[in-house]
Amino acid sequence: MIRRRYLLSSGAAVLAGGAALALFQRAAGGAQPAATFEVAKSEQEWRTSLSPLQFAILRKHATEPPFSSPLDYEKRAGMYNCAGCELPVFSSADKFDSGTGWPSFTRPVEGAVATSEDRSLLMLRTEVHCRRCGGHLGHVFEDGPPPTHQRWCINGGALNFRPT
Repeated sequence: MIRRRYLLSSGAAVLAGGAALALFQRAAGGAQPAATFEVAKSEQEWRTSLSPLQFAILRKHATEPPFSSPLDYEKRAGMYNCAGCELPVFSSADKFDSGTGWPSFTRPVEGAVATSEDRSLLMLRTEVHCRRCGGHLGHVFEDGPPPTHQRWCINGGALNFRPT
């Protein structure tokens, strides 16, 4: 009985500490000045122009469930554009099947994206944003195939595909 109580109280302490750390990190990040983008809209304008899924991903940094996007299975030649502003951000020539459940690319279109540190979920990741509207696209990891060895893991809901 004592062991179970110890285990439960230890687990609660770890969760509380993690929550406090996440709040501290968000508060520290909130002190940074907001970036300005070529395409800027109010929250209501974004809500009106995007689907609920697109809004959640692009504006609120949500992640779609793995294997839920039809774009993960898209095989045609074309361009993947930001769903927020239609900027071409990835080419089908750089797409590969990572098996992760999200569309993955070896590189973005040059000059199309920006990155920032993402310290959510108690880990450090590199977040990918559209450079024109600031929309959250996904994350980049260093476990991809040659030639870049990068995996640009992108939410399908943040993209519109335009076949060529």
